[in-house]
Amino acid sequence: MLAWFARKPAKGRQRAWGKLAIFVTLAHVLGLVSSVEALMSSRTSQAAVAWIVSLNTIPYVAVPAYWVFGRNKFEGYVLSRRDEDTELTRALSSKLDELRAHRVEWTNDDRQLAGVEQLAKLPYLGGNAATLLVDGEETFASLFAGIDAAERYLLVQFYIVRDDDLGQAFQQRLIAKANEGVDVYFLYDEIGSYKLPSTYLQELRDAGVNVHRFHSTRGPGNRFQLNFRNHRKIMVVDGAQAWIGGFNVGDEYLEGHESLGPWRDTHLKLEGPAALALQLVFLEDWHWATEEVPELPWEPSVPSANGVPALILPSGPADRFETASLMVQQAIHAARERIWISSPYFVPDEGVQSMLKLAALNGVDVRILIPERPDNLLTFYAAYAFLGPLLDAGVEIHRYQEGFLHGKAFLVDDVGAAVGTVNLDNRSFRLNFEVTALVMDPDFAGDVEAMFERDFARSRRMTREEIYDNPLWHRVAARGAYLFAPVL
Repeated sequence: MLAWFARKPAKGRQRAWGKLAIFVTLAHVLGLVSSVEALMSSRTSQAAVAWIVSLNTIPYVAVPAYWVFGRNKFEGYVLSRRDEDTELTRALSSKLDELRAHRVEWTNDDRQLAGVEQLAKLPYLGGNAATLLVDGEETFASLFAGIDAAERYLLVQFYIVRDDDLGQAFQQRLIAKANEGVDVYFLYDEIGSYKLPSTYLQELRDAGVNVHRFHSTRGPGNRFQLNFRNHRKIMVVDGAQAWIGGFNVGDEYLEGHESLGPWRDTHLKLEGPAALALQLVFLEDWHWATEEVPELPWEPSVPSANGVPALILPSGPADRFETASLMVQQAIHAARERIWISSPYFVPDEGVQSMLKLAALNGVDVRILIPERPDNLLTFYAAYAFLGPLLDAGVEIHRYQEGFLHGKAFLVDDVGAAVGTVNLDNRSFRLNFEVTALVMDPDFAGDVEAMFERDFARSRRMTREEIYDNPLWHRVAARGAYLFAPVL
């Protein structure tokens, strides 16, 4: 750079230095302005500090990075259950009243559930059947059977869809349903499914399938953002059956990953009024993406008057509160005997960490199930920065050995369990659109308990020594990764 300036004539050097000075000044001014925005909008103090320091020390890199990746408030997305003056609310107001007619009334002993209902802006709905689906063969057999059974309409939403053997089988089933006259709506995340070719989507459109991307960059406040993702996996058939869980559509979810091994995942099938709650979540996303509200039937199907209560809890960066984190904290707080949690990415915020420690110190059986083989080195190393204090408090950390653990579930005592899309990390808590199904039923909790027991038998329990006896480079890498956890 200096040699280049030296070769230029004196006047040329002056002009070049002048332009460089303007660029440096402008960069630092933008860094200062951006740091004020980061100070006012960051949801954690760690994220605010990390961005403010970088924006003012290396603004040439940090400013564009912040406006592409840094902001965690999704502008413009309004939930129909929160704002009474929206097109979606007006279109669905009577349907929401009908859905709430199936609300479960709790006793005072269950009053802690009221907070979760407030977060969801939806009630626990009774009369449902819940079926736990473990691993790919069982899950995709159930999903494909559901698609084949659709008679009126089909709502499908996935974070990742691949154009491979499983993706082709999925596509052909949607096309077949559309050819039968079934109304098919397919929503995908453009970042998660960035490899999906346009020909795949065009074949669906040519068959009459309504296809749209979530459009996470829509709106002036989101235009440059790549950090917001719609991580939800939802399928609803005729408003009577619905599926939710960790599976995306791709061969590795059925056959395993070439480097990570067999894929261990969890899904859930719901039949009953809760299917319409998932339908509502889908329509909120569809309305954001398309500004349209499809006309769909809303008659609840009640397979059994004695069915199980279930609550659908959507969460995301448009929420007023940190919904997913508060949901997990409430589950930990409610546990009296045990709280078992499965998460492939485990870098929870300080609130969840504190609740886990307190529960273990109070004698609750707290177990965390995470993968042994990581597919994300940042979250893998970041965990070592805080696992030691959790182990000191009595929390058990189990690492799954037989492949890659991707299931997101938790079990509270013998009465409640949840399956959904939420990981215990900053991205799921604050950046992704997620959804969780909470089921209050001892029999279903027993199924989830049996699943956990099988997973624990295929896992190893971590010791304090493997945290505290790590070499210096490992501890430095862990602290560095943890520093960036709130930012990414």
